Amino acid sequence: MNDAFILHISAGQGLWPLLVALAVTLFAGFVKGAIGFAMPLIMISAFSAFLPPEVALAGLILPTLITNLSQAFRQGVAPARATAWQYRRFLIGTVVFIAISAQVFDQIPRVAYLLLLGVPVTAFAALQLAGVPLALRLEHRSRAEWGLGVIGGLYGGVSGIWGPPLLVYLLSINAPKLEAIRAQGVVFLIGAVALLAAHLGTGLANAQTLAFSAALVVPAQVGMVLGYQLQDRLPQARFRRWTQALLVVTGLNLVLQALVI
Repeated sequence: MNDAFILHISAGQGLWPLLVALAVTLFAGFVKGAIGFAMPLIMISAFSAFLPPEVALAGLILPTLITNLSQAFRQGVAPARATAWQYRRFLIGTVVFIAISAQVFDQIPRVAYLLLLGVPVTAFAALQLAGVPLALRLEHRSRAEWGLGVIGGLYGGVSGIWGPPLLVYLLSINAPKLEAIRAQGVVFLIGAVALLAAHLGTGLANAQTLAFSAALVVPAQVGMVLGYQLQDRLPQARFRRWTQALLVVTGLNLVLQALVI
């Protein structure tokens, strides 16, 4: 990473923003390895407190891509390919609308950006933590898959987060744990490729911001490996509940940042 970019993200305050970003990414990778999601959410929530929005979003692009590659193919190529076909409608909706919404990223006010993320994330996590079922009644599964994929894509292009709609869908169809984690990896991987492509076009992903993003890949993957060990040894339901509490905190952090701007 060059000195100019370090100065850009630190606003003259030395290397501490980079060190904090590395620590946040390590933790976010650990959570993702354990439960299959939440890494971009944790990263964008924390990064938004000390980085410009464009740097915060660009920073999560490469760690998200690499860790989802690991998650999607953990059981091999054939299961990943089958999962991609099974969730193809969600994938298409997500990819197309990531490309569309990415074009208006810099036109959304920072307050609106933080609230659009913080409010639904907090509500989603708090309801799950309280034991409220969030499964949808899917009388028309294909329509629900298209619709939730579009919603995920709209959020994804501007925030790098398209997981909550997928989680609601997986809950609604009662996907088994292993399938759900692999589905998240496949959908998030293809979405991450689309996000990178979209922001190479917008200019948000450039040599400097991608240098910052590349610096976060190693701690993200180290966290994933540690998280896999926990995923394999601890009851998934218990750790998922702990994570919902964390998501409430991160969502409230986004809302608080919006209110104090």
